[in-house]
Amino acid sequence: MKLSTLSSALVGLAVAQASTIKYSVVPGYFLQDEQSTDPTTFDYTAENFGLISRAYPADKKTKKYKSLTQWERFYNQVAQLNDHSPPHVEYKVLFLGRHGEGYHNAAESYYGTPAWNCYWSELSGNGTSTWADAALTPEGTSQALKANAFWQKEINEQRIHTPDLYYVSPMTRTLQTANLTFTGLDLPKHSASFKPTIKELFRESISVHTCDHRRTRNYIHSLFPHWRIELGFSEEDELWNGVTGESSGAQDIRSAQALGDVFFSSSKKKSFVSITSHSGEISSILRVVGHRTFKLNTGSVIPVLVKAERVQGKAPVTSVPWDLTPHCTEPPVASVTACVCPSSAVPVTTPLATGF
Repeated sequence: MKLSTLSSALVGLAVAQASTIKYSVVPGYFLQDEQSTDPTTFDYTAENFGLISRAYPADKKTKKYKSLTQWERFYNQVAQLNDHSPPHVEYKVLFLGRHGEGYHNAAESYYGTPAWNCYWSELSGNGTSTWADAALTPEGTSQALKANAFWQKEINEQRIHTPDLYYVSPMTRTLQTANLTFTGLDLPKHSASFKPTIKELFRESISVHTCDHRRTRNYIHSLFPHWRIELGFSEEDELWNGVTGESSGAQDIRSAQALGDVFFSSSKKKSFVSITSHSGEISSILRVVGHRTFKLNTGSVIPVLVKAERVQGKAPVTSVPWDLTPHCTEPPVASVTACVCPSSAVPVTTPLATGF
C-alpha cells in the first residue's frame, strides 16, 4: 500500500476512534504538572519520579496509611478513583519514558540541528556511525541502566507499584531502552512480568529522517522473540518513505488512537502503564491528554495521571495532510543558525537513502 493511501486510512480511523474518548490530566500529584517545574533541569531520579509529598483523600480510608510510603498511598488513591468512577471513566498512570541517546542524537549534536535536518538526517550514516533506525550509543545504554537502577531503588525503598502493562515503540533504540530498563528487576510479588507489547503507533514522529524508518517485523522479532507484537503489524514499514512527514496534527490523531487501545482495554485495576517511546511522540501524547509542554531529556521518565472518559457521538472523519520536506543533496554551506544548500545542490524532495 502506498504511503498516501495508508496515511489517509490511518488518519481517518484515528479520528473516528479518538472522538469517543476524552482525555484530561488530573493535576496536583506530580511536579511535572506544575508550571514552576523547569523540564530542562528536572531529574526524575532526584524527585521520586516527580511525585509530590502530600495527603490524599484515600488516606483516611486506608488502614495504617501512616506506615505506607508515598507511592503506596498514591496507588491507593488511584485505585479509589477507579473504584468510585462510573464504567465510562477510567484513570491510568502513564510512565512515559524517552529512549536513551541514539546515534542519531549524537549526530545531530555533532553536525548542528539545521544541517542535520536539511541533509545529514536523510542519509543512513556517515561511514563512522549508522543512524538509520538508530541504536543506542554507550551513553544511551548508561541512561537506560540508570533508569533500571532507579526503578529497583523505588521498588526497594518506596515499594512502588510497578507497571501492569508495558508498551514500546518498534524502533531499535526504544526496544533496547525498554529491555535495559526493565530486564533483571527484582519485582514485587504478584507484579506483572515484563513482557511488553510492541506497538506501531507509539513510534517517533514520522519524518523524512532515516532514523524514523523502522526495520522489518522479522528483524524486530529476532531481537526480542518473546515479546508481543501487536496484531496487524506489517512486515515492512508502510508509513515511512523519505518524502513526506507527519504534521503535528496528524501525529496527535495517531497518538489518540494509540491511547484508545490502552484505555478501556483491560481491568481498571491495571492502572499503571509504561510506554517507552520518543521525544516527539511523548510530546504528542502530552498534547492529547492536555498536559503542559514538558520535553524530556534522553533516558528520562515522567509519570502522568490521566482521566479517560467515553463520550457519546463521533466527530466527522477528516484527513490531515502530511508535509513535503525539501532537503539538500550535498552538505549545507551554513549550519549554525540556518541551512543553506550549495548553489550546485538545489533542494529536492526525493529520498537520499532508503534507510538501511
